Amino acid sequence: MRRVLGVTFTGLGAFLLVLAAMAHFFLPGQVIKFPVNEYSVTRLTGTGVNYFSEATGLPVTGANVRAVATTQGDVSSSTSSTAVWNNITGIFDITNGGNPGTAISYSTERFAFNRRTGVLVNCCGAEVGTTRVHMSGQGYVWPIGTTKKTYQVFDTTMLKPEPAVYSGTSSVDGMSVYIFKETVNDQQFGTVTVPGSLVGIKNQANVAMPEYLTETNTYFVDPGTGSPVKIIENQDETLQNPGAGATTLTLFDGTLTTSPASIQSAVNTARSSDDEISAVQTIGPLVGGLVAIVLLIIGVIMLTTESRSEYEEYEDDDEEVGAEA
Repeated sequence: MRRVLGVTFTGLGAFLLVLAAMAHFFLPGQVIKFPVNEYSVTRLTGTGVNYFSEATGLPVTGANVRAVATTQGDVSSSTSSTAVWNNITGIFDITNGGNPGTAISYSTERFAFNRRTGVLVNCCGAEVGTTRVHMSGQGYVWPIGTTKKTYQVFDTTMLKPEPAVYSGTSSVDGMSVYIFKETVNDQQFGTVTVPGSLVGIKNQANVAMPEYLTETNTYFVDPGTGSPVKIIENQDETLQNPGAGATTLTLFDGTLTTSPASIQSAVNTARSSDDEISAVQTIGPLVGGLVAIVLLIIGVIMLTTESRSEYEEYEDDDEEVGAEA
């Protein structure tokens, strides 16, 4: 009976040891992924913002502004390796109150990305607004297991990836995060036709003006989940007179920062996901490995003591036979 139990414990221990190794090295890549059924609402706020009101045709200065970004996963278009998320962002002037306030602009985007790395892929109707462009780099998220290096982040204004440079560590609501900064310096991103009188060119009814962007976007990223838990967007969008080389109209100039409530929600979600990742990648395999080692030790001891017992019984039999002779 001891031998049977010893073989059983040894075999079970070896099986659990292999299973623990697979759980540590193989299982995380299969189950730790960005979700396909994402739903989140993030708010950013800013004060002292200047912008051009398309509704009134007049510039507005010193406004209080709120941006509301709603992100929802398209489950039917997603796969085991690719997630598809849609986002709509509205920016509102809340200086005079109101909910949501006076609309400044709306934007939409649809991104498809690798569920482990967060890197954009070109499929599934991915677009910015109604524009289909080749996408690459990070989209909504950084990789699961973000490292301290420069990442290419797809900029939805420039419609191309821009470098986001690792800039150190910080703490957001008690969570240790990595900081990445994306900087764009006075780059043209489009052309728009506006009344000449609007930009000081009175002898032309309409004139095509280049749009320029200067911005610094700062991302505070949970390295475990790759999720930005706080964002600071400092943006200056202008129309410039190519001949004079000067700004003729400010389209938007201000800094927007993730609201405290949205930061707390993002941190809570990231912490919960970090715990799940730790359970799958570390705690589960560790516990399984320890149980496997204990079973192996018990099995080996039982087999060893059984062999010794059999050997002793064999010696006793030999002595009895010798005595009878």
